[in-house]
Amino acid sequence: MAFFKRDLSPVERFEQALKDKQAARRKLAERVSAAESVVSEKRAAAERLAVAGAANTRLDRAEAAMRAVEERARTLRAELADVDEHIVSAERALAEAKAQRDRDHAADGIEAMAASIAQAVPGFEAGAAALVAAVTRSATSIPEAARFSASVDAVRREVLSAAELVCFELRSAAVRTRVGNTNVALSAAPEAEQPPFPEIERQLIYTLNPLLWREGSEVRRVPAFALVGLPRRLLPVALSHQHVDYMNARRVQTLMHVHGSEQSPGDLNPDDPQLVDLDALAAFGQESAKADVA
Repeated sequence: MAFFKRDLSPVERFEQALKDKQAARRKLAERVSAAESVVSEKRAAAERLAVAGAANTRLDRAEAAMRAVEERARTLRAELADVDEHIVSAERALAEAKAQRDRDHAADGIEAMAASIAQAVPGFEAGAAALVAAVTRSATSIPEAARFSASVDAVRREVLSAAELVCFELRSAAVRTRVGNTNVALSAAPEAEQPPFPEIERQLIYTLNPLLWREGSEVRRVPAFALVGLPRRLLPVALSHQHVDYMNARRVQTLMHVHGSEQSPGDLNPDDPQLVDLDALAAFGQESAKADVA
């Protein structure tokens, strides 16, 4: 006995394609997670060597190992991003297929209603014509019967006209429903421009610890391992306490490779005990100097 496989509907095809892409993404995400764990281990090792002031040869080997695993992780992340784009496209196609299915279902119902009305019209017309004929074909003429016949004939013509009109409107509505409506996207409101910072003489420096300082009424907070423009007045105290270092320092080059140079300050907690207050540190140094002079 032969069995024939049922053809999948558009929605079922898109659902199956989406499931396949999601399964592939899960497997790739596991590989990315494993690769990033290795990257974190290599970065931590390079950071420990750099902070401890290890020899350049050891730093070079650590950086080479770190670059190799980073390149592998970068490749996997690119593949994952590509899969994510395909999943977004598949989800969009599935949503559109479901919406089209719903529109088709509604349009089919409207067209079925129009067809039912059109099929019922001949029966109504035949019944109304039979009522009129029952009066007009009689040899006896009675005014009440004549008025009845005239009323039925008028109703017949009105109903036929109304049925033709409503069928036309229903079929037009079915076409509009099947096509669907076009949504007009609202234009996004422009972002307010941020006021510029006051002119302060700065030195481009690399942070080794999370720092804070004050510029007028504003408190600036920066994370560790970030490239910042530090006010020059705070540079001596930050350098003397090993909270920052110059860009050409060997350990900074390694740390920049590990952490980059654009750390986001959004994760900094204002109450973080690791935050170093450079203003307070500078004030303490000045007070100590005055005490020594006295």
